[in-house]
Amino acid sequence: MKKTTEIFLCAINNILSGTCNEDCKFCTQSVRYKADIDRYTFKSIETIVSEAKQAKSLGALGYCLVTAGKGLDDKKTEFVSEVAIAIKKEVDGLNLIACNGTASKEQLKYLKEHGIDSYNHNLETSENYYNEICTTHSWKERYKTCEDVKSVGLTLCSGGIFGMGETISDRDELLKSIASLEPESTPLNFYHPNPALPLKTTTISKSEALIIITQARELLGNSSLLMVAGGRELLFANNQKEMFEAGANAIVIGNYLTTTGDSPTKDHKMIKEYGYQIASSCVE
Repeated sequence: MKKTTEIFLCAINNILSGTCNEDCKFCTQSVRYKADIDRYTFKSIETIVSEAKQAKSLGALGYCLVTAGKGLDDKKTEFVSEVAIAIKKEVDGLNLIACNGTASKEQLKYLKEHGIDSYNHNLETSENYYNEICTTHSWKERYKTCEDVKSVGLTLCSGGIFGMGETISDRDELLKSIASLEPESTPLNFYHPNPALPLKTTTISKSEALIIITQARELLGNSSLLMVAGGRELLFANNQKEMFEAGANAIVIGNYLTTTGDSPTKDHKMIKEYGYQIASSCVE
């Protein structure tokens, strides 16, 4: 494995929050579970652009625009496109990532034509285990969206969540399915329990997470960004060097969709103390 020397930073913006009607048992954005989170429709474009500028100033190279809900409709597609155009006008050097659920080829092409560079759609877990965590849409629909992302020329960001009660075999199958898509970037999330959610499993252990990171790097090769995302601070706390040594070379900075992350300043200090550099370009 090529030794990690640079760490790539990505930031998330939840531009439409808590309005999803799906029944994903791991997700506080579902209206079914009445989790105590901020819920709002479309955030103002001016605010999103301002937040994009801040993310760039903090070293983010990827900027992910997330909307709650099963997938894209005409209104969301148009809104995300307007946001992308506005950001590209005022902020240079950001790889704009749309994360808007299942999508058609036509919708994905439209986003690409209006400034979106990448599309994030996670498989979440193995096909075999998926019905245990979601019944309102299928795993196959997720996989098909990922295939369509690549077919229209967008770069693909696809990963999953670990620690939701799945077996070791499920984890292996998820990683193999992700690798079969040959994504340019893979976020590994570790389940963060919430008292409102029906999924009550405890979080995954750090040693298990390190095995997953190592396996993911072996399967994906050295050309892919391997990102530790949700659950990073909860699971690794003040000893995060191990996840980089296992093969991760990217993290999410700032807050997540509905949970709070460490301050980017703290992450910068940590990365430098570990002897790594913060990447300044999306091209390795």
